Amino acid sequence: MTELYPPIEPYDHGLLDVGTGNHVYWEVSGNPDGKPALFVHGGPGWGALPVRRRYFDPDRYRLILFDQRGCGRSTPHASDPETDMSHNTTEHLLADMERLREHLGVPRWLLYGGSWGSTLLLAYAERHPHRVSEIVVAGVTTSRRTEIGWLYEGAGRFLPEQWARFRDSAGESDGNLPAAYARLMEDPDPEVRIRAANAWCAWEDAVIAQEPGETSNAFGGRPLADRLAIVRICTHYFAHAAWLDEGALLRDAGRLAGIPGVLIHGGLDLSCPLNTAWELANAWPDAELAVIDDSGHTGSAAMLDRIRDSLDKFARA
Repeated sequence: MTELYPPIEPYDHGLLDVGTGNHVYWEVSGNPDGKPALFVHGGPGWGALPVRRRYFDPDRYRLILFDQRGCGRSTPHASDPETDMSHNTTEHLLADMERLREHLGVPRWLLYGGSWGSTLLLAYAERHPHRVSEIVVAGVTTSRRTEIGWLYEGAGRFLPEQWARFRDSAGESDGNLPAAYARLMEDPDPEVRIRAANAWCAWEDAVIAQEPGETSNAFGGRPLADRLAIVRICTHYFAHAAWLDEGALLRDAGRLAGIPGVLIHGGLDLSCPLNTAWELANAWPDAELAVIDDSGHTGSAAMLDRIRDSLDKFARA
């Protein structure tokens, strides 16, 4: 089994003023003269955990991590009900990434991320293909309405009891559970927001718990402020289908031509079934699809091996 690189600390970090009162946390670690790489975290709202530094060869990479608006070390934090979510959309995040690239003087960078992070980095790469050298995705999503509908309704056929609790905790939903939870997360009563966040996390954890390995309580085990931010941001984005035209990222995958990519996806991923990764691989001629048979959404030793192999290969490019 491939092991992670040893822990390292960033040699530079800061808060980037991106307007509308938002400041995005960023950090740089590894080799200042190395190959630029950007880790794009998932969620949305999960934050860039320090362990992600260890996926990259510190002698070869100039690794940049950032926390997307409203989460992690960025300010203001979405757990604060006074934080205005109207300034937190996919368009804002894409602009933040480009502003960060310019701020750090990076001409082109490798992009690595997964889950929601794959949606965001694909949207960025299709808009700025000349700024992207390579792409590695672990857990492919494009945030289509069909994908969101599967995770928050369709997957309930495998977990009917847990999904019924999730549905009932949403109250009046009109069939759109993310939108119903988004309304609850804007309720002035903090107890309403906490109950909604806990119910959302319980459903996410129930789905992940079907995977092999130790994957329990990944959402519910986060600190309360992080849970509130994650759920408020997730529901805000998924209630609006990430403000993307349905199927846009697959439709425009031809813009990625010439960018080498590796799409690494768990064959047992219940949250994000394999079909999206397969469709993207067929629409993007320079992408290689690697299906990890023993992995779900949260990964496995074999998935980690493939991620590290891909990043190490591109480091030598």
